[in-house]
Amino acid sequence: MGLTYKDAGVDIDAGNELVNRIKNAVKGTHREGVISDLGGFGGLFELASHKYQQPVLVSGTDGVGTKLKLAQELNQHGSIGIDLVAMCANDVIVQGAEPLFFLDYFATGKLDVDAGAAVVEGIAEGCKQAGAALIGGETAEMPGMYAPGEYDLAGFCVGIADKPNLITGERVTAGDVLIGLHSSGVHSNGFSLVNKILEQKSCALTDAFDNSTLGQTLLTPTKIYVKVILELLHKHTVHGLCHVTGGGLTENLPRILPLNTFAEINSNSWQRLPIFDWIQETGKVANEEMLRVFNCGIGMVVIGNKDDTNSILQICSNHQINANVIGEVKPSQGESHVAYS
Repeated sequence: MGLTYKDAGVDIDAGNELVNRIKNAVKGTHREGVISDLGGFGGLFELASHKYQQPVLVSGTDGVGTKLKLAQELNQHGSIGIDLVAMCANDVIVQGAEPLFFLDYFATGKLDVDAGAAVVEGIAEGCKQAGAALIGGETAEMPGMYAPGEYDLAGFCVGIADKPNLITGERVTAGDVLIGLHSSGVHSNGFSLVNKILEQKSCALTDAFDNSTLGQTLLTPTKIYVKVILELLHKHTVHGLCHVTGGGLTENLPRILPLNTFAEINSNSWQRLPIFDWIQETGKVANEEMLRVFNCGIGMVVIGNKDDTNSILQICSNHQINANVIGEVKPSQGESHVAYS
């Protein structure tokens, strides 16, 4: 008997089983505009262009990085899909665009249907939180490329905005207030350093930590800020938005600040989550390094008029998101930057 694809390590039947397992979860993310189901060569989405004067598509792509190692080590795959959506959808919303649809790429050496289904169900949950439809994806089984139990994830999100309403940072001026929306934890950046600390200090993911375990705390999914930001954009003139990812506040805020301005931040204006104190103390990480690697408790920054502060804070509270004023935009000479007090 000749060789089969299964002999080479690729199980088509397992792939079909995965598709059947995730159909309901995927369908649960559908929204107005979706005109295709799973199984086609591409996902179809119809733009309601009549709602926009000058429609602009905004796209973002990302992965989850080495946070995947923790999910695989703990054999807990349900929340990592939320992280994947968050990393892409939060990047789209900060440009003033409403996320419309999402696609994922799941690659592994040998497909574990249970793990794959848990990942995609997490992606579907993230899509619901972001208001985006999961309209397609790819499952790649590649024998020899990944060790047993390993997989990698990537995602792609597309949103839409009216061109005059795009958030570019050009409206930011000295005197604007900086409002920090709190993070849910480490989110999905800096895990190469986290993993190095875990390795060097021989820390167990099962160790008790903050009414949970260290592993569960580190796996806390990334906060998705889409719905609160959409309401803020509808009710206020937002001057700038910053998704605090790799690089922390130090590297990300200057991306939306005009020349001759800087962000003065009171780093004592919010209560850091215990996990950041653990990282800093266990790894003996300098404070400056913490602020340029991790979100340190602030996952999103809204820049706007001081007069709108109370209303912005109330809208955040209505969405069960903690937020507070963390600083102000001030005039400077030369390149934009961040200064801490």
